[in-house]
Amino acid sequence: MKKKLKTDHIILPRRSAVKKHELRLIVAIALAWTLVDFILFLLRLSTDTFTPKYASTNTHEVKAILLRELNVFIISMVMGYFLVSVFRNFLRHISPGLNLFLKTMLLLLVAIFMNFFIYFTYGIAIDHQSVSEAFTKFLNNTFREQWLVQKMPEWILLFVLTQLFIEINENYSQGVFFNIIIGKYLQPREENRIIMFVDLRNSTPIAEKLGHKEYFKFIRDVIYCMSAGIAEHNGRIYQYVGDEIVAWWPNSPLNARKCVDAIIESRKILNKNADIFKWGYDILPEYKIGIHAGNVMVGQIGTTKKDIVMSGDTINTAARIRSACTELNQKFVVSKEIIELLGMKDWQTESLGMVDLKGKNESIELFALKI
Repeated sequence: MKKKLKTDHIILPRRSAVKKHELRLIVAIALAWTLVDFILFLLRLSTDTFTPKYASTNTHEVKAILLRELNVFIISMVMGYFLVSVFRNFLRHISPGLNLFLKTMLLLLVAIFMNFFIYFTYGIAIDHQSVSEAFTKFLNNTFREQWLVQKMPEWILLFVLTQLFIEINENYSQGVFFNIIIGKYLQPREENRIIMFVDLRNSTPIAEKLGHKEYFKFIRDVIYCMSAGIAEHNGRIYQYVGDEIVAWWPNSPLNARKCVDAIIESRKILNKNADIFKWGYDILPEYKIGIHAGNVMVGQIGTTKKDIVMSGDTINTAARIRSACTELNQKFVVSKEIIELLGMKDWQTESLGMVDLKGKNESIELFALKI
């Protein structure tokens, strides 16, 4: 019986861009939660009726606050790690609503532990209490009805908003959600970009062999590997269409090189996982790629679902180049514009001559990459 493949078994580079993105997200969560806690703490401290529950008459207030926020940051890093890395994989097969509820409950448990850590370190480091005295003070102050009523809504709201922000942000490619928020593309803008189309080879026979469900899993895992390779070299995912990936970079010689490096990196990741694909599907994925560069119009569209889209001859030509890979019997085909950006050696490329592309009035010179 074939061994079933799970995406979280796929091998990525040790310091992959995916993991770096997760680390940045974890740090951002920890900083945001610490800042929110600090602001709320100062607001409560400014009221005449509020006194920190762990305070004593010998408290050095600044030292106590710094210790508190250090504890909050450290525990928030741990909570962020579980939220971004652990819970996502562990709970990914359940419904989004139940997923949100369970993660919130688990985070509340960790928050109670964080509160214990704040009391405990304060009692030991500043108030010079014994371990048993610090623990007893934590129990007496934490599990009081008034305290729970005050803190639980704050924590639940913070955890729910954080999870919703993560889900919304990850429904867009890198930078898109932020650009929508600031309204960068409310008016269409012309930008010069490198466009890369990646398409699975022999998709129809593979779909017939695997069936609809397994084929979907196969596509998902191939795209996971390819997207990781693109992300390693700063590529932006524009969209996924079936078994196809559309990515882009700002147009420059450096980014043209990154585009080629992304192809090589994606192939390395697929090769590292060759045994997993063989065991899981009895298929080693192959793909074809078309790349072109030029001006595109970029703008925001949609009402109930907003997105930032590209249009223009450049993106259409890149798609046609990708389609021509099959007819030309090549895996990686690029336009002359890309070759001029790359400045590659003669033996690294091969001219395919002037090629008539479907839907284009004039033929263009295409090249095969020997990488």
